[in-house]
Amino acid sequence: MRDITIIDSTLRDGSHAIFHQLTKSNVADYAKGAEKAGMPVIIVGHGNGLGASSLQLGVSLLSDHEMLKTARAQLKNTKLGAFLIPGFGTIAKDIEPAIADGVEVMMVASHCTEANVTREHIEYLVARKIKTFGVLMMTHMATAEELLTQAKLMESYGVTGVLLMDSAGAYLPSDVVEKVGKLVENLKIDVGFHPHNNLGMGVANALAAVSAGAKIIDGTTRGLGAGAGNCQLEVFIAVCQRMGIETGIDLYKLMDVSEQTVAKIMISPQEISSVSLVSGLAGVFSGFAPHAKRNAKIFNVDVRKVLMELGKRKIVAGQEDIIVDVAYNLKKQKRKASADPMEALL
Repeated sequence: MRDITIIDSTLRDGSHAIFHQLTKSNVADYAKGAEKAGMPVIIVGHGNGLGASSLQLGVSLLSDHEMLKTARAQLKNTKLGAFLIPGFGTIAKDIEPAIADGVEVMMVASHCTEANVTREHIEYLVARKIKTFGVLMMTHMATAEELLTQAKLMESYGVTGVLLMDSAGAYLPSDVVEKVGKLVENLKIDVGFHPHNNLGMGVANALAAVSAGAKIIDGTTRGLGAGAGNCQLEVFIAVCQRMGIETGIDLYKLMDVSEQTVAKIMISPQEISSVSLVSGLAGVFSGFAPHAKRNAKIFNVDVRKVLMELGKRKIVAGQEDIIVDVAYNLKKQKRKASADPMEALL
């Protein structure tokens, strides 16, 4: 029996790292490998979930339907899952077709203070007997008490569990223990955690979550994901093995799919670049990194300043258009300072 359950988001969060260009063979090969490794759930699709493929967020090479059907064909024991943010995805356009494509698990996500927007979607899924998890994103932006209030809403809608996302990779282990522990103490359902690695804390924060009572860890093979990536599942599972924590995963078979499939998918090794590091310090969504870099180059400004300003403004996923505004204003400030030598000294 598992002490904790792993949710594998390699084919979802990992999509961010390759600009949503997963091929059918990528999806099929990884799903086949995850099945062999005994992965209980894999989440498949665009990095921002069902219905999110767009010019603003990134256009997927494959449709949601193509990705889900391709993965479904490789799975027998591993459950097929999908991710949805209300607003990007809808019940009629996205959830119903996903169920028809064989989705058995759904993660419904909202900003950490807006759980109420998930009610219709969660209640629809629960009524259809789909195992449903609530996900609160950008949770470094809310207190433990505020997160509990939002998680209780999701619990009342009928979810199996609630996961806290460290979308910006801004948490330290003490933050994890405080916030995960608060939910564990006060909810009747399972609590999970989704770490990002911008401050190099991905695995440490996953372990902190387990120590605080989390029963679910959501990560990716080889750490493939937005920004500096996610908690690297092979490493986390190996550490769990050392600690006597049962995950039910065949570590060597997961290593095999990491080397044979994920390494070939990656554009470059997952690393903590200066951009990812500043993203974690600023508390900015990890998926903003490519948008911030592109606009910093267009306007000839320091991408680190762009990210810090986004953090000050508390910008969240879905507000990518504001990155252009921030970079443009930094450019104007730069011109003003160069035109006024005294201004540059202030």
